[in-house]
Amino acid sequence: MLLKLGVDISRLNREIRRALPVIESVYRGTPYEPVITATYEGNHSTGSLHYANDAVDVRLPFPQGCSQETVFNKLKKELGKDYDVVLHKTHYHIEYDPK
Repeated sequence: MLLKLGVDISRLNREIRRALPVIESVYRGTPYEPVITATYEGNHSTGSLHYANDAVDVRLPFPQGCSQETVFNKLKKELGKDYDVVLHKTHYHIEYDPK
């Protein structure tokens, strides 16, 4: 797993941190390595769990050789019901948000 320059994972809470190896395992078998592009830094919507250190953004894999929807569906399945996975234009937003 890679970090975009300037991204800090040191503040992440335990449960979202536990998601990182799962995210990495979902990317195994694809030609891409997951890149975390944001945690708490940057501008996010009001009330975003990024500011509570419970969310990460992961760069989308390029379309060639890897379906973004396939990775999205695997992330949702492997992370389970306590995590929300949202497909945005440039990234997957993943947050720990138990119901």
